[in-house]
Amino acid sequence: MKQLILRNLKLFFRDRSAVFFSLLAVFIIIGLYILFLGDMLSSSLVDIPGGRFLMDSWIMGGLLSVTSITTTLGAFGIMVDDRYKKIFKDFYCSPIKRSRLIGGYLISTFIIGIIISMVAFILCEAYIVINGGRILPLMNILKIIGLVLLTTLTSSSMVAFIVTFFKSQNAFASFSTILGTLIGFLTGIYVPLGTLPETVQLAIKLFPISHSAALFRQVFMEVPMKESFANVPIDRFEDFKVTLGVVFTSGDGFISVPTHIMVLAASFVFFLLLAIWRFRLKKNSL
Repeated sequence: MKQLILRNLKLFFRDRSAVFFSLLAVFIIIGLYILFLGDMLSSSLVDIPGGRFLMDSWIMGGLLSVTSITTTLGAFGIMVDDRYKKIFKDFYCSPIKRSRLIGGYLISTFIIGIIISMVAFILCEAYIVINGGRILPLMNILKIIGLVLLTTLTSSSMVAFIVTFFKSQNAFASFSTILGTLIGFLTGIYVPLGTLPETVQLAIKLFPISHSAALFRQVFMEVPMKESFANVPIDRFEDFKVTLGVVFTSGDGFISVPTHIMVLAASFVFFLLLAIWRFRLKKNSL
């Protein structure tokens, strides 16, 4: 299995176009934010000190959640390609067990997601500092690393289940394009969550990675929110967090951090079991 993992890692990082397109949604979000979203969002906080630092932290928190799913989707393209080219039949002739074969794809995808997400995190911090912000405290950096691990696990299992339905490269590429377009809406980046109708908000909250976006934002924005809203009424502060999707409402209260984590962990287990079931159900699902 180790050799299969190394093979998949080499195939992914050797293909520059695969790396680029797995990050395409990230580039689009950054481009839109630099061109007009950043100024538009910051202009609504002209009376709040440190508004740009605050909004830069908000967008970068959402960006990391997007990165986890687009990169794992790109990494699983190797499995789709192997299935299309019938390469997996060669693996069946080798002594490797089917479970180890599946595990090789899953683990290599997880590693790729971690590497790209950490690179994205470094770039996010650099962008914030260049625009006048500050680097996260050490404890917050450790929290981000933990969230990257959990989010990538969840994204990997979700994508593992999804790719079992694709046998052609064209269909997989079309789906990747559609998801890359929608992911900004599903994580509340293009349109703030609190401005959407309640039914749409509910649909977004049912998408597991949106919970990851909320957690990333809470960590990224902890310092700038304390500074920006130090002298602002608590009601306005709470409205801001709800509108921007920093916290999710549930009934008359907020969804807690442990609940967000439980949603991500449960989603990981649920989709992993579904993926394993699909792999076993169809003999040629790889």
